[in-house]
Amino acid sequence: MIRKRVLVSGVVQGVFFRDTCRRVAGQQGVTGWVRNLPDGRVEAAFQGAPESVERLVTWCRTGPPQARVSAVDVHDEPPEPADRFEIR
Repeated sequence: MIRKRVLVSGVVQGVFFRDTCRRVAGQQGVTGWVRNLPDGRVEAAFQGAPESVERLVTWCRTGPPQARVSAVDVHDEPPEPADRFEIR
């Protein structure tokens, strides 16, 4: 099991990024969370099987159809107790 924190920049708020991310995470069996930041970015933490977490990180590079992602910063973190994926 791995955990990654991502910061997504661009036009990523108001385009259903968080809700779509939650649905994709559920499909991949990934736990964690996603939230909007005051500076217009989206932050998320993904935890699960390495291949599933990497699929979520890859998805963040484009996001939902309305999003215009300009950058994705990815950081490794130690796994934490988590049993679901939530929007914060």
